[in-house]
Amino acid sequence: MKTFLHVLMLVFFLAHFSVSAQTREELEQRRVELKQEIQKINNLLIGTRKQEKSILSQVSELNQRIKATENLIAVINREANLLTSEIATNRNKIKKLEKDLEDLKEDYAEMIRRSHRSSSKQNRMMFLFSSESFLQAYKRLQFMKQYADYRRDQGEKIKQKTAELETLNKDLIAQRKDKENLLAEKKTVRQELEIDKKEQQTLIAEILKKEDSFTKQINKKQQEINKIDNQIEALVRATIAEENAKKGSTKRNTFEMTPRAAALAADFESNKGKLPWPVDRGIVTMSFGTHPHPVVSTTTINSNGVRISTEDNAEAKAVFSGVVSEVQSIRGAHMAVMLRHGNYITVYNNLSNVYVKKGQEVSIGQALGQVSKSTATGKTTLYFLIYKNTQKLNPADWIYKM
Repeated sequence: MKTFLHVLMLVFFLAHFSVSAQTREELEQRRVELKQEIQKINNLLIGTRKQEKSILSQVSELNQRIKATENLIAVINREANLLTSEIATNRNKIKKLEKDLEDLKEDYAEMIRRSHRSSSKQNRMMFLFSSESFLQAYKRLQFMKQYADYRRDQGEKIKQKTAELETLNKDLIAQRKDKENLLAEKKTVRQELEIDKKEQQTLIAEILKKEDSFTKQINKKQQEINKIDNQIEALVRATIAEENAKKGSTKRNTFEMTPRAAALAADFESNKGKLPWPVDRGIVTMSFGTHPHPVVSTTTINSNGVRISTEDNAEAKAVFSGVVSEVQSIRGAHMAVMLRHGNYITVYNNLSNVYVKKGQEVSIGQALGQVSKSTATGKTTLYFLIYKNTQKLNPADWIYKM
């Protein structure tokens, strides 16, 4: 029973060590990603503060940066804690290695002393010729050879242990430096966070003074979003009906699929969570579904897709190969391009210039048109949606790291 418990504890220890090592690497990658995300927010959102903006927009943008900054601090803390653990482990290894090395050197020194006492050629020859038989002489010769080999091995072990100790000491110095850098970075990031939070509190105080007025603004914006969503949904249904009519079907809610279309749909579905972003650089400023407004939490907002703020003159790009099923003008949101992927549809809305036409086959990553500025915010914004037949899907479940 004790043996079983020991084995079980060893398994847990090894599993924990493996996860920790893996997590350290993942945390480093996540820290880089969060810094890049904050930089994107600064460039795409905060960087346009010279433009005329509503307080709601300013607070919403600050909220995004604050959230990303808090996530960054959390990651830095976890990474620093892991480094602390690794430093402690390294110190223990160094301590044990120094003790092993000391023992090896003592053994080696004693061996040298003994060898020196019997090192003369005459002593070795006398030891060999004093044998009572040829077999004993052979055994003594083998012993002398083995002793010499053992001495060489001990010398090599001392060299190896010394080199290992030097490497561990270098690693320890690097780990300490990494931790110092992390703590310095954390201090800087926390100072930036405090500045953002103070500004956020000031803006929220202004909003609370006129909450009714801002609630009306949000509701008005939601009505505009609903109108756009309804137009796109009607367009999706019309596309399904049109495609089915070609096959003699009257269905309006689901596509009648050919084997080729079914294969394309299966391929699209197998890439769930791995599809590329529909723009090269972007920040999601409105997520899918119904949720409280990020500023006035007593008010809810709803969206059938996601809104992505991107760079001026950015291009919308196909997230998967397919066929252009519609190119239509949407009131209040410029032009929309719809791509069909079997019984899946991706919609790229708010384009000011379209490069493709209905019926055209497109490949993944192909530019579809230029993203326009939003009339509501003044930012270059893509409205992106995904449908399976008439079912609305959350793009964040399909696009890689959205």
